[in-house]
Amino acid sequence: MFARAQRGFVDFLAAALCVWAAAYYTPAGALVRSAIARLISSVDETRPLLAYYSGGVYDSHDVQVPVPPVIDTTALPSGLLPGSAIGRGVWATVSKLPPSANQRAEVKAVTSPAEAAVIIDRLKRELGVETDDAAVLSLFTSTPVAAYAVQRARAEGRPITLESLALQLPPTSRAAIQAASASLTLGTAYSLGWPVVTSTPVTSPFGYRIHPITGAQQLHSGVDLALAIGTDVRVVADGVVRRASEDDLNGRLVIVDHGHGVATAYCHNTELLVENGAHVKAGQVISRSGNTGRSTGPHLHYQLNLASKPTDPFVFRDQRTVPELPSAAPVGVEPPKPPTQPGRGSSAELKAIFDKVGTKPDIGGTETLP
Repeated sequence: MFARAQRGFVDFLAAALCVWAAAYYTPAGALVRSAIARLISSVDETRPLLAYYSGGVYDSHDVQVPVPPVIDTTALPSGLLPGSAIGRGVWATVSKLPPSANQRAEVKAVTSPAEAAVIIDRLKRELGVETDDAAVLSLFTSTPVAAYAVQRARAEGRPITLESLALQLPPTSRAAIQAASASLTLGTAYSLGWPVVTSTPVTSPFGYRIHPITGAQQLHSGVDLALAIGTDVRVVADGVVRRASEDDLNGRLVIVDHGHGVATAYCHNTELLVENGAHVKAGQVISRSGNTGRSTGPHLHYQLNLASKPTDPFVFRDQRTVPELPSAAPVGVEPPKPPTQPGRGSSAELKAIFDKVGTKPDIGGTETLP
């Protein structure tokens, strides 16, 4: 009798220990505790754990789009130099960090896009890597920390991407991971080309407008480019086709994932030249423009999404090549505030399509860099 009672007590303690470990050291337990904290309006302490498992990479809250122009383009030589796109992305991120977060000497040394590019190139050589991910992470953490993450990722057979590297670091590195994530997203956006010739007129810019068909005020989540039916549409950067299909609203459309939380969409085409899962190269013709779907005339709806958010692509286009068009949105002017309940339409539907492609969860947080 006593032996069985003692065994039962030991089993009870073991079960209680398992429940406690599940609640405090697994993503499922963290999600349950987070839900309970919201229901009873108490402090939620699960975000660091969730950040560890998700990596905190390319979440929608990571990227604050810089107000254009982010640099003095008159000082740049014609064309983008190697490394200058990631230099712009790092500089744009560092310039938005609060003073309390800007403590590392290398971060303080980022005083311009050119200087940022030089630092990233040096860190790549020190780490023995070819991609920017580890170097950018090293900038916001330290070279030893990034080197450890690279070593662990290689030992596990993982690619040297920020997602893989973030999994090797503790929750205390979350703010640095987010800064690296934002830098890589912005750097990728700055490297994008343009889907058609740069002189193509813009018939409807990014921002809130009265929809020409529904009459409701809603966000126009991209830019409309006036094109004759059958015009070649070129992908703006290397990537993977996540969707090549047709619907009643967007017509024949292509969505391309460029990595680092950057995706682009090309809508209302008359013909699609790529299939789902295809790897495409910058400048490759992926479709021919048309007037399919809900449209008032032949055009291409070109959309840029950064970390799940539709963003004005002109912000990241070389300001010297932006045509002076009456219909284009003025640089640095924010769109009007959205209505309380904006009407649903092509913008909302296209956002839903982007969401189905696959995004990271928003884990929140306001931590600062170490």
